Amino acid sequence: MERLSAMDLSMLWPDDFGWPQDIGALAILDGSTLLSSDGRFRIDAVRAAIDSRLHLVRRFRQVLYVPRRGLGWPLWVDAPAFHIGDHVRLLPLPEPADEAQLLQAVESLRRRRLDRSRPLWEMWFLPGLTEGRVGMFMKLHHAVADGVAGVATLGAFLDAVPDMPVAPAPPWTPVPAPSTRQLFEDNLWQRRDSLRRAFSTIFHPVAAARQVRVALPALRETFAEGRAPRTSLNRPIGPDRRLAVIRGSIDRVRDVADAHGATINDVLMTAVAGGLHDLLRSRGEPVDHIVLRAYVPVSLHQGQRRAEGNLDGMMVIPLPIGVRDPTRRLRLIAVETRRRKSKHRSRGGTLLRNSVIQRAFLRVLARQPWGNAYVANVPGPPVPLYLAGAPLLEVFPMVPLTGNLTLGVGALSYAGQFNLTAVADRDACPDVEVFAAGARAALQELGASAPVTAVSGAR
Repeated sequence: MERLSAMDLSMLWPDDFGWPQDIGALAILDGSTLLSSDGRFRIDAVRAAIDSRLHLVRRFRQVLYVPRRGLGWPLWVDAPAFHIGDHVRLLPLPEPADEAQLLQAVESLRRRRLDRSRPLWEMWFLPGLTEGRVGMFMKLHHAVADGVAGVATLGAFLDAVPDMPVAPAPPWTPVPAPSTRQLFEDNLWQRRDSLRRAFSTIFHPVAAARQVRVALPALRETFAEGRAPRTSLNRPIGPDRRLAVIRGSIDRVRDVADAHGATINDVLMTAVAGGLHDLLRSRGEPVDHIVLRAYVPVSLHQGQRRAEGNLDGMMVIPLPIGVRDPTRRLRLIAVETRRRKSKHRSRGGTLLRNSVIQRAFLRVLARQPWGNAYVANVPGPPVPLYLAGAPLLEVFPMVPLTGNLTLGVGALSYAGQFNLTAVADRDACPDVEVFAAGARAALQELGASAPVTAVSGAR
């Protein structure tokens, strides 16, 4: 039985609070091989290509099953029936559509709730962009995967060469859901295992105290460093979003990081701080001497053969938006981040293993005082890839919003690119483009501060 982990489970409850936890990616494809001679999108051929790879991603033919009380946590079971047409779909754009129209269409698709009676993913193709390009929006529920596992999932449908033959889909027969007796016995075993761990803690107090002592610094970082500054960034969010994209070069970002003794993530956080500075200043809010706090997930997938599910810790990074010089801001962020990386990070959700406690904690998030924004950085494939023979030109990640965080930023590297997506609450942050312009300007200023290497110069 594949029960959801504590962290997987923590991704389900926000849906009930009006904060859908769908993640995904917006890709731009060269549509020259995806369109027929009369301009129609070849949806059947694309569905066949996707269908032939589904055996590589188990969750894409499984549904979420919630047993009745007393039979344990939710689990993944095979869908009784699966139809590729329910998940790989088409939404033509009015030609010639620009980027603003594409983002608006993606937001309309993002807002659609996933049907829990089906596997929790969708892949939409949006032909009609200029120059024969095609948008592709893939979304899946966060309970299925985190950012790193999500990139690995998307990679299952991509090829390193354009002419990879489409193999016939291997036969698939769904396994029946477990019986009530099987669920009861498995739940009993799970409870016995929990009791065993609890008694182990009691009988080995020194080891337990050592574990607590190791985990405490990271916990204090989030909850005991004081409140985050009160700004307009923290308001209860609604259901609608505004999207903005920011393009960059991973080689140039790496040049900047190397020149200043920093990391790629430090450069990202510096650019985000520049965008937040301009956003709050445009709203007439104070920015001098202000240090905002950003929640940043830390992947714990290292050592896994294939990234699956949710396996993240959480870090809080101070963003000194009052420091106007981006190079000085970068050095400050790099020093602080380096210090925080030395702390042990527990898996998210493991500290709140009880579902009742998880839901109670979520009620606090609408008023949480510890962070101002959410920023996630996921490394992507370094080489160009193809989907059903079509070149993948660009990829932009999509992150969810929760509680009172009205702005989230996702970053993804791909084939020499370093692309960001700003996801903002529509009503609380109608001026998300101000943030995007500020982040772009900060990246450009940082780029001017570093020498150009042979690699980035060639790019």
